[in-house]
Amino acid sequence: MKQAPEARRTPPVIRLLVIATFVVILNETIMINAIPRLMTDLQITEQAAQWLSTAFMLTMAAVIPVTGWFLQRVTTRRAYALAMGVFLGGTALAIVAPVFEVLLVARIVQATGTAVMMPLLMTTLMTVVPPRERGRVMGNVTLAMSVAPAMGPAVSGVLLQLGSWRLLFAAVLPIAGVVTWRGLARLENVGEPGTGTIDWFSVVAAAAGFGSLVYGLSRFGESGGPVIVAVGAVLIAVFVLRQLRLQRRDAPLLDLRVLRHPTYTLALLLMSLGFMTMLGAMILLPLYLQNLRGLSPLETGLLVMPGGLAMGLLGPAVGRLFDRFGGRVLIVPGSAGIVLALAGFTQVSMTMPYWQLLGLHALLMIALAATFTPVFTLGLGALPASLYSHGSSMLGTLQQVAAAFGTALVVTVMAARTDTRLAAGATEAVAQLDGMRLAFFVSAALSVATVALAFVLPKRLPAMDEPAGEPEEAGAALEPVT
Repeated sequence: MKQAPEARRTPPVIRLLVIATFVVILNETIMINAIPRLMTDLQITEQAAQWLSTAFMLTMAAVIPVTGWFLQRVTTRRAYALAMGVFLGGTALAIVAPVFEVLLVARIVQATGTAVMMPLLMTTLMTVVPPRERGRVMGNVTLAMSVAPAMGPAVSGVLLQLGSWRLLFAAVLPIAGVVTWRGLARLENVGEPGTGTIDWFSVVAAAAGFGSLVYGLSRFGESGGPVIVAVGAVLIAVFVLRQLRLQRRDAPLLDLRVLRHPTYTLALLLMSLGFMTMLGAMILLPLYLQNLRGLSPLETGLLVMPGGLAMGLLGPAVGRLFDRFGGRVLIVPGSAGIVLALAGFTQVSMTMPYWQLLGLHALLMIALAATFTPVFTLGLGALPASLYSHGSSMLGTLQQVAAAFGTALVVTVMAARTDTRLAAGATEAVAQLDGMRLAFFVSAALSVATVALAFVLPKRLPAMDEPAGEPEEAGAALEPVT
């Protein structure tokens, strides 16, 4: 009886990993508002400044496919120490970077550490949390995986108002340092690492393939972008064929057998569409608010902050509702809310009230929170334990690809429509506004598919009805180190 309340608590290892993952993922979008300041201080073009975000996303896409193999062959503590150590090194280098090239290298180093943390968190959660508790715990994980990138522009807007762009990294370094120290003091190993050699051909093919795909998508509207996308697609096809061959020896770098599980595959598709719409909106809104409405980075950050906070605060509640009622009761209205919010953004104008913009953004974030938590839980829960790390890695990889695709799509559509309207004699402001409306419309149209997928996903997994008793065993294995 004494252990029952403990079973309802989030295991310490998960709490530590959630905090660490939030800190590192926050940096993926923290540079968005700093571009004008960087252009002035480092004397670089806007295209060069964009590389500080593009390179981060590019590195994530290239490294994450390797993490499925990596996490099965090292201990939890070693993976955590390596990931956070690399991230801290990149952050420290960014603070003192004298020129743009050094800052770019620092961002790549940061991203390498970040790429390990997200699959590590998801794999550990699926290993130590019993099925009946996963919705509640996954609700807390939503804070790190979804709210962190949504909060990046808001946090950077506030910090840039207080000082130099170096403050973006100087503020993160001590927090990440404390999180690393506390994690190493309390974290225990989960599971037993396996053995096996790495297939370096797969490593190169994955890095080149997914890296080229993300880079090509980020430059899709420019000369050579579609060609790079095609090259990336070919390399990914080579990578897939290699994994199918390695699976016969049970030694793939990324085990594609996760796709044999229909619920996981459907969840993967729905999550990709969700990230496409979220990142597309995150790109379009700051452009609209700053370029057309004249808001400062701080004002832009403050306007989108309530939506990000609402998304994080609702995560645990959504998780508890999932544990009680299943996924469909959350995913269906959540996906419908995504469509409604994006449809509302198609009506943006030069006079739309700010409270209405805030409300639409909050609706989008709340709808994404209601969708992401149950989809994560259903998707990974449909896999056997031996595939958790590979499922987490594939999920993380496709998130980066979806983010790049969503960004490329809205920017390309907006630019094409803007050019057409300018050629027809429209003013710059009217042409840009019309381009943004069309880009939001395309995002809204794509998001309709999430509603259809929501009805196909199961209410809950059969394994989630297993007898109680496992929570105590999981909790006992995770007592803090003394």
